[in-house]
Amino acid sequence: MVYHVSLDNFEGPLDLLLFLVRKNELDIQNIPIVSITSQYMEYIDMMQALNLDIAGDFLVMASTLMYLKSRALLPKSDDDEEQLEQDAALEELKRQLLEYQQYKDAAERLREQNILEKDVFARSLFAEPAAVDDEAALSEVSMFDLIRAFKVMLERTDADVDEYDVSREEISVKDKIAEVLQRLEGCTAGLDFMTLFSDTPTRMQVIATFLALLELMKMQAVKIYQNSNFSTIYLYPVTDEASDPAPAGTQGQTGDA
Repeated sequence: MVYHVSLDNFEGPLDLLLFLVRKNELDIQNIPIVSITSQYMEYIDMMQALNLDIAGDFLVMASTLMYLKSRALLPKSDDDEEQLEQDAALEELKRQLLEYQQYKDAAERLREQNILEKDVFARSLFAEPAAVDDEAALSEVSMFDLIRAFKVMLERTDADVDEYDVSREEISVKDKIAEVLQRLEGCTAGLDFMTLFSDTPTRMQVIATFLALLELMKMQAVKIYQNSNFSTIYLYPVTDEASDPAPAGTQGQTGDA
C-alpha cells in the first residue's frame, strides 16, 4: 500500500514521551530511561508498521534515548567528562519535557475556559451522544492511544494467520474514508471503534482503516473519545450544526486532534 501520512501533522516526539510518562504514572524528574526508551522504540516500530511517515524529530529523539539507555546500562565511568555529558543530556531532556508539559497544560486550561469560542463562531461541533458511561466523562483520545488500539488489531491479524496468501490485496484508503463517513452518518451515540473491523480483518484492511481515520481527523470530520485508558474507543462525527452540544464531559474541546 503506497499511502503515507505524516505524523507531525498530529503529534511530535515530546507528545509521545509525555504520553508514556503519564501512561506509566511517572515523575519526569525520575524517568526510568531504560524502560521508557524500550516503550518509545516500540511505538516507533508500530508507526512504521502502520505506514506512517515518521518525522526526523522522532528519530532524533530515538537516538538521544538510545544513547542515554546505553550509558545507563554500562558500569559507571571513571571519566568525569563522559559522566557530565550524560547527566547534561538527561537534564536537558527533562527540562524540555517539563516545559512542554506546562505548555500543554496551559493550552488545555485555555480550551476549558472556552476563550476561543467567546468571540468566534466555531466551524463545527458534535452531535449529542447517548450516555456511554454515567460514571466517567469522555476524554479525547491521543494519537498514541489510537496507535496502541491499532497495534492490538494488527496482533490479532498476525495471530490468526496460519498461512500467507501471496496475492496482492488492493484496498483504497479513499474508499475506507467514505465507508467510515457512511457509518457515522446520523450516528449521535458514537460508533464503537471495534465495529469498523470484520471478525477476521486482514493486515491491509487494518492499516487502510487506520490511515482513513488519520485523514478524517486531519480534515476535522471526526473526533475520537474514550472514558479511560484501555476502555472502548468511540468515534463521533463533526457536524455543521452550531446548536449541537459536544459529547458529555468534552464541552469546549474543539481544538485539533
